Amino acid sequence: MSPEPRIIAGRYRVDEVIGQGGMAKVHRGYDLTLGREVAIKILDPELARDTAFRTRFRLEAQAASRMSHPSIVRVFDAGDPSLQPADTRSPSGAAPDAQAEPYIVMELVQGTLLKDIIARGPVPLADAIRYADGILEALEYSHRAGVVHRDIKPGNVMITERGTVKVMDFGIARAVSDSSSTVAETTQIIGTAAYFSPEQAKGEAVDARTDLYSAGVVLYEMLSGRQPFRGDSPVAVAYQHVSETPLPPTEVNEQLPRSLDAIVLRALAKDPYQRFPDAGSFRMALKGVSSGEAPSKKDIGALTSELYGPNPRQAQETARSLRQLSTDTTMTRTQSGPPVAWIWAGVALLAVLLISVLIWVVTLTMRPNDVPTTSVTVPNLVNLTSAEAESALEDKGLIPDMREESSVDFAEDHVIRSSPTTGAKLTEGTSVIVYVSTGADTIEMPVVEGLSQDAAKTVLDDAGLELGTVRPQNDKDAAAGTVLSASEAAGSQVAPGTVVDLVVANGQVTLEDMTGFSMDAAKSQLEKLGLTAEPIELGACTDGQTPNVVISMSKSPGEVPIHSAVELRYCVPPAG
Repeated sequence: MSPEPRIIAGRYRVDEVIGQGGMAKVHRGYDLTLGREVAIKILDPELARDTAFRTRFRLEAQAASRMSHPSIVRVFDAGDPSLQPADTRSPSGAAPDAQAEPYIVMELVQGTLLKDIIARGPVPLADAIRYADGILEALEYSHRAGVVHRDIKPGNVMITERGTVKVMDFGIARAVSDSSSTVAETTQIIGTAAYFSPEQAKGEAVDARTDLYSAGVVLYEMLSGRQPFRGDSPVAVAYQHVSETPLPPTEVNEQLPRSLDAIVLRALAKDPYQRFPDAGSFRMALKGVSSGEAPSKKDIGALTSELYGPNPRQAQETARSLRQLSTDTTMTRTQSGPPVAWIWAGVALLAVLLISVLIWVVTLTMRPNDVPTTSVTVPNLVNLTSAEAESALEDKGLIPDMREESSVDFAEDHVIRSSPTTGAKLTEGTSVIVYVSTGADTIEMPVVEGLSQDAAKTVLDDAGLELGTVRPQNDKDAAAGTVLSASEAAGSQVAPGTVVDLVVANGQVTLEDMTGFSMDAAKSQLEKLGLTAEPIELGACTDGQTPNVVISMSKSPGEVPIHSAVELRYCVPPAG
């Protein structure tokens, strides 16, 4: 008799373990209410007894639930089974889970980890730039949402079966409002040393540029097949991140374009103020390389202070210089004191300030008492139906503002997100925007078979699809560059932005070594390959030669152009 399945929250069936991290295990699961497969992350029982880990686990769910983006693994639900009523039952009739570990219910992604792809060797340039762009697109969105990931690495990036990027595991992410905390102040699990930024290694404050450094390390590893810094221990690697300069990627992989060196090395700058100011700038630089444009000094060399203000080190040096000037006793004073007019001006200014404060105090005491307002918390509306979301907001005294939006991840008439988000404190009567899914927008896959590769790319671009990997293949009937097949069937409905891989004819066939074949067999084989046989008689056979057998060919075995002519040289029996 099989054991009774474990059910969480009367809704989620817990199946086998599919992954394990520093503080939790990830199980394959099934949502019994919506009838779909999910991934369920459950905190380790040993760590669940630690209040700090429970808090951190809750913060992870809150950070990830704020984000809804195609390049970020979605969080559907979270909770603590110990808080469920004792008589809760699942749809299947199974008893509720008696364990008390917190859990997070996430999107189940089918694909390959980027670290497994890198383990096979350097990633092709086009794929490496496309994967890096997907990571940076996810970071650009999360940074706008106020979340710094802090642990970008190949093991936290999944490449789906369609070639799209999914960033996951916000286990040590922090909101920007908390980004002043250092790595040493968080918990024991602080990321992976091979992908640390220098400020993480030193325990200093981190911000969005920390993620850009880690993304630069991942890009370096994809291009070169190795990490920029390697050592015998995590401490040795962290020291190199702080003090050593990495080799340019082109010195490790000479086939890379030189323009990549400036981009990668800027992302790996020790000083955060010398890196790209944001993920969008990093993406623009990479797109310039993929389009064949070398980055200019203006694009990659100029620093900016618009996002982060002036470099604090320069500010400290300036302040130090000013202090030295103020204490310099060698400077001769040219005036014994300030002018009398300045003194009277200061007295007048002080009097005006005192009068203003007095008027403000009198006005404050005469103001009627404010009517106290009631503060309410925005409930979690994600994945509720529109009717359920309206009812939940009205119960809180809030006004629902329902808006429609297409979504691949959410069923029709289910809530994608709200603004303000879950947990926000609002006064009664405040309007809350609720985005409701209209289902997934789809595109009909156009016919690309028989087109040239360039024409196929144009057709895909016009349809809102993306060209993926192009694999060459021998075909005796198709001209070089002709599309033979696509990864998506023509006429099928696909999501916008789907990556389509192509198989393209290379205009060649593989010629075997036919030396020793009879002339008839050699001619038959060449006809099957679409090649033309040209028999060349060499005269009477000599000792050791067999009549009407191929002695040599005009083309060497291997790849030859289609429809080529191949001379087959042979001898005939001696006369008499």
